[in-house]
Amino acid sequence: VVGASYIALECGGFLHGLGCHVTIMVRSIFLRGFDQQIANKIGDYMEKSGVKFIKKAVPIKIELNSAGRKVVTFKQGKTNLGLFDTVLFAIGRSAETKSIGLEEVGVKVAENGKILASEDDKTSVDNIYAIGDVCHGRLELTPTAIMAGRLLAARLFNNKTALMSYKYVPTTVFTPIDMAAADIGKEARKVFGAENIVAYGSVFKPLEWNMNYEREDDCYAKLVTHKT
Repeated sequence: VVGASYIALECGGFLHGLGCHVTIMVRSIFLRGFDQQIANKIGDYMEKSGVKFIKKAVPIKIELNSAGRKVVTFKQGKTNLGLFDTVLFAIGRSAETKSIGLEEVGVKVAENGKILASEDDKTSVDNIYAIGDVCHGRLELTPTAIMAGRLLAARLFNNKTALMSYKYVPTTVFTPIDMAAADIGKEARKVFGAENIVAYGSVFKPLEWNMNYEREDDCYAKLVTHKT
């Protein structure tokens, strides 16, 4: 698996759970945009469980050998080779907006191809709206897109005024040991000032793990607070 996003780690996790030998190639850090203390705990847990990691590496090319296996050439300080049955890329996503005629109708997009939309989901054209992952700067989460669509429909057809809020949206990463959060994450320091932030951590064991002595220190809860 190439990548260290939640898709990469989730796919690597369930493939390992199904009995596959899994290697994950990480370019820089685990779960960019998430709390890095928690992200590294997930990486440590997966590695302890048997998932292999190739860290600080990027693939250069993939070739088939005579046996039909994939020879992956990758850069990790120096050039290395790896032999695999299957290679799965999970290196992010992009919005496919070039082929739907946005320029012809005057809808403006950002440099990354995502549509520029206002707080009420309007594009640069009055009668065209955009919701979900295709919007620049929005959370790439299915539930937020669904809710944004419901609220937009209510405003258009039911005289409602409520707008979608993207603050404090709870999210979960379904890696072998799940991560869930409902916060503003690393933005807390910027919003409230680092001197006003206090974080508390606790290692604990959930009831369902009581008879599993190998999972003593794997659960962790973190509470970030405003000390005033």
